Amino acid sequence: MLQTAAGKEYMKDSNCIFCKIANGEIPSRTIYEDEKFRVILDLGPATKGHALILPKEHYANLFAMPDELAADAMKLAKKVASVQKEKLHADGLNLVQNNGAAAGQTVEHFHIHLIPRYENDGQTIGWKPEEPTSEELDEICRELTEN
Repeated sequence: MLQTAAGKEYMKDSNCIFCKIANGEIPSRTIYEDEKFRVILDLGPATKGHALILPKEHYANLFAMPDELAADAMKLAKKVASVQKEKLHADGLNLVQNNGAAAGQTVEHFHIHLIPRYENDGQTIGWKPEEPTSEELDEICRELTEN
């Protein structure tokens, strides 16, 4: 479905809560907005200032987005993260972007989490490292670089 906002037409999924938030149909605590994106505070934050970058157009995940818009999202992430670090005195920052249920995506609308990190904030965002053999790494490298 097409929706017009500020003279621009956007592809929108009428059943998508993030489409509704990004396009102003549902109130949010917006910290930034332009013609392509809305950045909101997460209602269930990992830390103080945890925000979400939401494109106004509906894309289920990174793979569905045009390359240019994905690049714009990363540029915006850098801009917002810099403000979070400065204004909230964050000691670091995690950018988290999940694609698919197996990766932890719970809303099928592309979004980036911007999570300011503070010394001793008690959060853990990580994984248990595996220990592949040299041969396994060589095989994976071959698989990824073959034509």
